[in-house]
Amino acid sequence: MKKESASKQAINLTKNHYENFPVASFLIPRQLRKDVAIIYWFARTADDFADEGNFLPEERLEKLNDFENRLTELLKGNYKDDFEAALNKTIKERNLTPEYFYDLLKAFKQDVIKKSYSNFEELLEYCKYSANPVGRLILELNNINSDEAFSYSDKICTALQLTNFYQDLKIDYQKGRIYLPEDEMAKFMIEKKVFELRENSLNLNELLKFNIDRTRKMFAKGRGLLKFLNGRLKYEIKWTILGGEEILRKIEKNNYNVLIERPKLNKFDFMKLLIFSFND
Repeated sequence: MKKESASKQAINLTKNHYENFPVASFLIPRQLRKDVAIIYWFARTADDFADEGNFLPEERLEKLNDFENRLTELLKGNYKDDFEAALNKTIKERNLTPEYFYDLLKAFKQDVIKKSYSNFEELLEYCKYSANPVGRLILELNNINSDEAFSYSDKICTALQLTNFYQDLKIDYQKGRIYLPEDEMAKFMIEKKVFELRENSLNLNELLKFNIDRTRKMFAKGRGLLKFLNGRLKYEIKWTILGGEEILRKIEKNNYNVLIERPKLNKFDFMKLLIFSFND
């Protein structure tokens, strides 16, 4: 496999896996698409180690630890394959912060061993590692290194992660995980059997409404990032925010019934949101 082939396969990966947001769309400058794609390859590969297949937790952790060791080695210039060579090239040439890749791996390992969260602060701490590094890497790819911009980006990425939690409530429960804070579940008098029975109860609706309102405010605050952006990147990020907000709207429109039907964006939604992203 040639290095060009590894990059091309990484780009194909971004096209063949559903996300609530564009990954390496035409709005990303051509010279950066391969970089975005190889970062996505890294995150997707680690995510699969944490979630896919029939493996014991210790086997998943072993795979993730090995992947982390490979990251350390590739940063030294020791490659096992052309994907690792391409990732090293992106990190070095684009002057990316390696720690953000280790942060992502920390989150994936946490998914294997931690199944619930006591409060919202714990959940935010998880998002600090699972989501926020991606946004910061995208900014670094575009030579944006402002702490204020990073702060706004963190809000967007955390909001996207939280949105994905509500969207995948049933899927995550089947994997043994619940990403709704335990203290808030108690406040709204929700027991875990609701997820098992797929009950679209009034209490669960109220809890999801509470969380969606909070997440929507987070997206709104994150829009402060747009003042740091211009050109295609600005539209890409607006498109991304709109995608997350549209999932929240779909959940509301379907009466919060995420335990029965998983809301998704279709091609029409993506096109509609793309048009909206060009409106001020």
